[in-house]
Amino acid sequence: MNSKNNQELLSILTGNRQSFLEFLKAKYPVFHNSNIFFRDVQYGIQKYFEKKEIKVTYQQAEKLAVEFISHLEKENIIKKVNSIGWKLNLPEFSSAIPFPKES
Repeated sequence: MNSKNNQELLSILTGNRQSFLEFLKAKYPVFHNSNIFFRDVQYGIQKYFEKKEIKVTYQQAEKLAVEFISHLEKENIIKKVNSIGWKLNLPEFSSAIPFPKES
């Protein structure tokens, strides 16, 4: 497995933000206006990189989660709810099923 430093890993996450969020959505109940939790992001980061055959330790994933969450807050993609949770602000992740148009 490859090993990279935290700045390289953070750069991969921020550069592939949408891909990571889609990955997270497939693993956890992540949708527009839902709560997203710190440990879900942390474990999601570990699994995301594991899938790319990049070794990330628990401690690295924890630090990356802090930095990536900060990035998402600055981008207004998440809003802090409490010390371990954020609310996702991504309308394209809406869980609503659109009504079919009537003919």
